[in-house]
Amino acid sequence: MLRRRRVLPEAPVRFDRDLRALGAQVGTGTRRPRRRAAAQRRPERRSRHARPRRFRPLTATEARQFLDAARTDRLHALYELALRTGLRKGELLGLHWEDLDLTTGTASIRRSLQRTRSGGLTHLPTKTRASERRIALPTECLHSLKKHQERQDKERETAGSAWTDSGLVFSTPTGRPLDPANLTRRFRGFLNQAGLRRIRFHDLRHSTATLLLEQGVDLIVIKELLGHAHIGVTAGVYTHVRLRLQRQAVDALGNALGSTDGDPPAAAVVR
Repeated sequence: MLRRRRVLPEAPVRFDRDLRALGAQVGTGTRRPRRRAAAQRRPERRSRHARPRRFRPLTATEARQFLDAARTDRLHALYELALRTGLRKGELLGLHWEDLDLTTGTASIRRSLQRTRSGGLTHLPTKTRASERRIALPTECLHSLKKHQERQDKERETAGSAWTDSGLVFSTPTGRPLDPANLTRRFRGFLNQAGLRRIRFHDLRHSTATLLLEQGVDLIVIKELLGHAHIGVTAGVYTHVRLRLQRQAVDALGNALGSTDGDPPAAAVVR
């Protein structure tokens, strides 16, 4: 009687294992080497994105000039709110009157107005979950917002049946949403007319953070005001500002240590 020869599975398994090993050596044939190569490139991409962003914020003097020039503009309240609170353009355009409490002086940031390819002007959720926040409104913003509300009431009466009741704080003279691109063009024209140097609208937000840092405001407070996802974003974006402030601090200490005449006695305990 002839015995049937049993075929063992080791050969194909070993062949497949050898093929994977060969593919790892030459860098082709399997997915694992490509995944490892991609994983090795990821830190480079993260480090590239982590580079400090370039922007040109307003100085304190320029910021005062900006606010003075904005007083006669129809969007004075928007410009002042942007510079004093650091709200994003879409967050400003997405504000509804129901989001503001002019009695307690607070604003709830819940949405952003953006132009999408499919839906046109659309109200979208805020950029991140941390961007949905409640902020305190400066006294100056409360005054300008109340005046803006009075102006809008007059525009509603003038428009009559052509008025669109959108509930938006900042709208066209007929109540329709302001297009972000139109706001950008209007902002550039305002800077030219006021004789101010050209900056991006988003640089108003950077100006807010920079000026607050220069005033010694805690980084956590700035992070919450701007609606950053975590404090590392705030610290990373404004690294150059913090380094400049550190340099000023150590220079001030150097000036103090360099003077020996008439120095007051050092305190025994530093608290």
